[in-house]
Amino acid sequence: MAFLGIEQSLTGRTWIGPDVSTERAAEALAQHTQLPRPVCQILARMGVSAERAEPYLSPTLRDLMPDPRSLRDMEPAATRLLDAVQKRQKIAVFADYDVDGGSSAALLITWLRAMGTAATLYVPDRIDEGYGPNDEAMARLAAAHDLIICVDCGTLSHGPIAAAEGADVIVLDHHLGAETLPDAYAVVNPNRQDEDGALAHLCAAAVVFLALVEAGRQLREGGKQGPDLMAMLDLVGLATVADVAPLVGVNRAFVRQGLKVMARRERVGLVALADIAGLDTAPTPYHLGYLLGPRINAGGRIGQADLGARLLATTDPHEAAALAERLNTLNAERREIEAHVRAEAIAQCETRGADGALAWAAGPGWHPGVVGIVASRVKEATNRPSIVIGVENGIGKGSGRSVSGIDLGAPIQRLAAEGLLIKGGGHKMAAGLTVEADKIEPAMERLSDLLAKQGADALGPADLRLDGVLMPGAATVELLNQIDAAGPFGAGAPAPRYAFAAMRILQARRVGEAHLKLTFGEPGGARLDAIAFGAFDGPLGQTLMDHGGAPFHLAGRIEVNSFRGRQSVQLRLEDAARA
Repeated sequence: MAFLGIEQSLTGRTWIGPDVSTERAAEALAQHTQLPRPVCQILARMGVSAERAEPYLSPTLRDLMPDPRSLRDMEPAATRLLDAVQKRQKIAVFADYDVDGGSSAALLITWLRAMGTAATLYVPDRIDEGYGPNDEAMARLAAAHDLIICVDCGTLSHGPIAAAEGADVIVLDHHLGAETLPDAYAVVNPNRQDEDGALAHLCAAAVVFLALVEAGRQLREGGKQGPDLMAMLDLVGLATVADVAPLVGVNRAFVRQGLKVMARRERVGLVALADIAGLDTAPTPYHLGYLLGPRINAGGRIGQADLGARLLATTDPHEAAALAERLNTLNAERREIEAHVRAEAIAQCETRGADGALAWAAGPGWHPGVVGIVASRVKEATNRPSIVIGVENGIGKGSGRSVSGIDLGAPIQRLAAEGLLIKGGGHKMAAGLTVEADKIEPAMERLSDLLAKQGADALGPADLRLDGVLMPGAATVELLNQIDAAGPFGAGAPAPRYAFAAMRILQARRVGEAHLKLTFGEPGGARLDAIAFGAFDGPLGQTLMDHGGAPFHLAGRIEVNSFRGRQSVQLRLEDAARA
């Protein structure tokens, strides 16, 4: 039964509230733990028992850290790394151009610097070279280095790794592996096909961190002390959130501890970026995913590919300030490019119809640096796995995003194996591909068929899942502090959403091009401010502007709004329905 009877909201969604079993579990948790009811509701939704409540609310690396040696090739990889350091061999770090790749590279460079070793950073150009190692770059690096470490890439790079003649290659990655592995010295990847999948949720920076933990263990066994790894958890937390890794298991500890390290403002690159982004409070997962992450990504998307990794690795405040300013400018340019491509892509998808298993769009000249973000927007608009492809000189370069429960990476790999793609790979929730322009249509038809077998064609508009009803007067900073205790929230562990039932809209105004700011409450009672980003991109904004005094059910997530040192609560409005 729909929550508050909302079968179709203003955005076309059905509202779903907690089921009876979840409510009972929350009640039992409240009785056994004496925890606040909102916290118990979250724990019940996540399937946390009363016995596990305390450790869940206080995730620590001591309790959740896996044994690095549980991953294949980890021990020889760490041994080879230490051997290169001790013999003062030349080391190159080949990194992907996104936040996970940049954080992974910065982790290694920071650790090597503490060990007295400088490393060469190489990040391929997204347009000229594409994702991952290529023959020419690897051969050139191998001619000048003894060891090449590929981070957040390399698992499918059989040819380029073979081209690295004369150098050993270690791969530290998390992308889905094929049936065969490249002929590298070591391939450490929880998503190798011969792994058990217990650590499949790790991002690449987490894999690098585990490699450094193993290196530290080997150093201690030899009577030596390694660098302080706990001080590097800010990079692991940043990458985990920005790469949308599910916040389960050790990932919760990585993010919780990483935020504490980041709050100390010791990494000059992140300090400079936070300052230029206007972050004046303690960082949260939201800030990592929506303020810092996009700016770090901007260099790889439309600028110089290595800017993000250099920012995260530098110890020079002046260099950090210059890099942060450059990335901030590039991010503004990226937003403009993205808006143009997004409008065209969504128009294509609407013309094609949304009743299939796949939403896809392709266009000439679409910047390959923004197709991934646009694919995310298309996915959100259609609740379908989505592919967006930019075509240049007869070659399409695309990126895809999936929805929960639908594996996109495996079908993309299958298309590559069948010859419909030049290359392709990724993981369950995201993938990349290169395709000849005249094969785009048949490739997308085949992909749609494969996704339909997983049930993607049966998906309707995404239901809006709610944790309960709140009154404006109950939405306090104290309540938010209680809720935060059950965090961090993100992929795989969504922050709670609440409905405010039959509210009167007291003020409403348009902010910027597409956002809505409003104040709502009960007649004579407490009131609450709300912000709805992108509300005027659909019917939500104009309908609420034209409320005419009618009551509305409002739904979204409550958050702290800090302004000039004063904290208040506001609703990040996601949906509404007539009461």
